[in-house]
Amino acid sequence: MPALICGSLAFDTITTFHGRFAQQILPDQVHILNVSFLVPTLRREFGGCAGNIAYTLAQLGGEPVVMAALGNDGAEYLERMRALGIDTSCVRVEPGHYTAQAIIITDTDNNQITAFHPGAMMQAHLTPVPARADLRIGIVAPDGRDAMLQHAEQLHAAGIPFVFDPGQGLPMFDGAELRRFVAQASWVAVNDYEARLLAERTGQSMAEMSRSHLRGVVVTLGADGCELWQQGERLHVPGVPAAEVVDPTGCGDAFRAALLYGLERGWPLQRCVELGNRVGALKIACRGGQNHRIERGMLPL
Repeated sequence: MPALICGSLAFDTITTFHGRFAQQILPDQVHILNVSFLVPTLRREFGGCAGNIAYTLAQLGGEPVVMAALGNDGAEYLERMRALGIDTSCVRVEPGHYTAQAIIITDTDNNQITAFHPGAMMQAHLTPVPARADLRIGIVAPDGRDAMLQHAEQLHAAGIPFVFDPGQGLPMFDGAELRRFVAQASWVAVNDYEARLLAERTGQSMAEMSRSHLRGVVVTLGADGCELWQQGERLHVPGVPAAEVVDPTGCGDAFRAALLYGLERGWPLQRCVELGNRVGALKIACRGGQNHRIERGMLPL
């Protein structure tokens, strides 16, 4: 069953700082912040939330349909997705813009500082949710502000259940807008920081939010696994130890791909997030958001 993945496509420039940000940033001096990080290693990767989710979903055997925007430098990305068997019929190419760019610095504690240029992503709202009878599930992941608002409205109007995954886009929306997203969605997926911000802006705790039409609220906790909220009840789903911790970039997207994979198949939500924890542990052992491999037999699918 195809899954519509609304979100960003981007190029990630990933660097590593061989130290700790906390040792370089003085809390009492942030009003005159002027720091420089020496980053001896640099890589350019395919990224963006939609691209990362689609990559892992295709690896799992799902059928991702990407709805996003690329710029005039995105031909290689488009070819790569097609070669991976990802449906790109809803990918918009904007010749007057660059593809979105993320510049990421990771320290030795796996903390990250990111600078993001949206580029063509800001035109993603110009592509509407397609009228396709085979689309039975979707996700609204971080994207341009207008695209997130409009695609959520369109999915809801079309009766297509979707995961609301605000991610780093959450600060763009006020409480009323976030409450509207939640009202339209079937599931909400956030990390622990985003959960606190979402609760603050909506005026609802995760327990209160889950006592609604929502089929579940998932709060990821990194190596500690995740919390699963359903009808006010909290279940902690333990994390899966990684063979090696190499790069956290894209781990949340890999988790969400596994979540979609299970939801497509009608699995109980607990089983979906258990798979998400396993996939996240596989991803963190590889650099970049789209270099991990999932072979048959590696996971209990």
